[in-house]
Amino acid sequence: MYEIIYKEIEENKEYNEVIKKVLSQCFKEENLEKSKLCITVILTTPERIREVNREYRKIDKATDVLSFPMFTMDELDEMIKKQQFENEDMLGDIIISIDKVKEQAIEYGHSFERELSYMVVHGFYHLMGYDHIEEEDKKEMRAKEEKILGKLKISKEN
Repeated sequence: MYEIIYKEIEENKEYNEVIKKVLSQCFKEENLEKSKLCITVILTTPERIREVNREYRKIDKATDVLSFPMFTMDELDEMIKKQQFENEDMLGDIIISIDKVKEQAIEYGHSFERELSYMVVHGFYHLMGYDHIEEEDKKEMRAKEEKILGKLKISKEN
């Protein structure tokens, strides 16, 4: 279902537990529990995420999370509807800057766990084809993210 890779940062059991909990709920919510879809979550530094952002998006700045989906939303909808998961397929990659997560948790006044959970669920829904460029799409994506966090009892007060 997922693999966690640490790039230029030390492995951390707490991070692993948060990611596992959030992705399990995401898979359950989206009816993907029987799928053979796999996600790679890469935890890294601001410098490394900046390099990736520059290389793939032509944006030369560090960011908090990047997602690289392998399917379009329509392709995934069709697979889910038919439950066609014979092969193990990559849903995509999520890259998260741990330093940015720490910084934003302080900035927004909530826990590191809440911010990391949000980055994971946000990245997951990008892999599922959701976006937040248009206001209507943003509302739909935010509602899905908040539903996951709510079911996990992870609020902005945490």
